Amino acid sequence: MAVYGYVMDEHRASSSRRRRSLYHNLGGGRLADIMFWKNKKESGTILAVFTLIWFLFEVVEYPFITFLCQILLISIFIFLIWSYIGSSQLIQRKPPSINDLKVSESTWRFLFTKINWFIINLYDISSGKDFRLLFLAVVSLWILSVVGNYFSSLTLLYIVFVGLETVPMLYELYEEELTYAASKSGRDMKKLLNNFNSKVINKIPKAHTKSRKTM
Repeated sequence: MAVYGYVMDEHRASSSRRRRSLYHNLGGGRLADIMFWKNKKESGTILAVFTLIWFLFEVVEYPFITFLCQILLISIFIFLIWSYIGSSQLIQRKPPSINDLKVSESTWRFLFTKINWFIINLYDISSGKDFRLLFLAVVSLWILSVVGNYFSSLTLLYIVFVGLETVPMLYELYEEELTYAASKSGRDMKKLLNNFNSKVINKIPKAHTKSRKTM
């Protein structure tokens, strides 16, 4: 119990530093805020929208073209009615202008920056400079290709999205317990390997020592 308390206190003392590091490693911007639920309303809305889209297309099997056209029709009617109501001053809020609906250049710049980052890293991994990273990439892609046989593309993307929105938050909430469990498992595994080496591997007679004795 004393060892457990010491380890937990040590993890607690550095938990805020590790949490900040993980947050900043994820960019520290709006995407990281959504993943860590800094704005619970925005993160919950995005999760609800993605859940609704997955439910419509995977469970209800709603046609995508029909859904897209109906969304556009609803948007047209909303803007049309809003513009008439706004011009008649029945409500105080005016409809959005064309500048409000434009996608900003910074958004496209951020998107293209991430695409270029992915291409550069993919090329760097494929060059074989780090064989372990290359092996991990090949194994991960192979596992994803196998998993893709059992799930549709939308379901797989939804699982990845839910994981991105829940795993960092759960790690932040239970960081001390998870870190302690991981370190304890590592120590137990190391102890098990040492026992196996001392009791099994080291007792196997070496071939070259036998040959020397016979000579």
